[in-house]
Amino acid sequence: MEKPTLNDHPILEPLRQRWSPLAFDPKPVPAETLLSLFEAARWSSSCFGEQPWRFIVGVKATDPTTFEKLASTLVPGNSWAIKAPVLILGVAKKTFAYNGSENRFASYDVGQAVGQLTVQAASADLYLHQMGGFDAVKAQEIFAIPDDFAPQAMIALGYLGAAELLDEEKQQARHNSPTRARKPLSELVFSEWEKPAF
Repeated sequence: MEKPTLNDHPILEPLRQRWSPLAFDPKPVPAETLLSLFEAARWSSSCFGEQPWRFIVGVKATDPTTFEKLASTLVPGNSWAIKAPVLILGVAKKTFAYNGSENRFASYDVGQAVGQLTVQAASADLYLHQMGGFDAVKAQEIFAIPDDFAPQAMIALGYLGAAELLDEEKQQARHNSPTRARKPLSELVFSEWEKPAF
């Protein structure tokens, strides 16, 4: 199922094809493909080149223990994600390594790294769904994540699956919804506050 963007201006094809499904094919994602995704994230830019991102990866087929730990932190509304073959927890280092001061750009940098991972995934016919619906405190505890790091988002990753793989009709309808809406650039890009730049 494709849900390409109805973009107003030209963008790259992987960006047009990207969307956040709920249903994932259980087919495993090859390790070499996962390595390419994280390599794309590795080369993202970051403040002072700190690379404050860390990823905890649970691959259902080869590391079910880590996968189950990650799955255990999901809120009930995201139970569909346990059918994905890969779960990833994005984590941010809260301070700069070079002087120990607060890195207020860490979350931004983690998001940017995941953005690059997302485009790399789309170019490999993979899909991901990023979620805020997980217990960050529990994740911090069960993975013994140091206090200097903060869990940011959970990501379900895999090949696109059919809606019938989902248990709930509401989830199936959401997965099959043909619409993808975005605000126009006039509401997002300004020359002065709320004055469209273009």
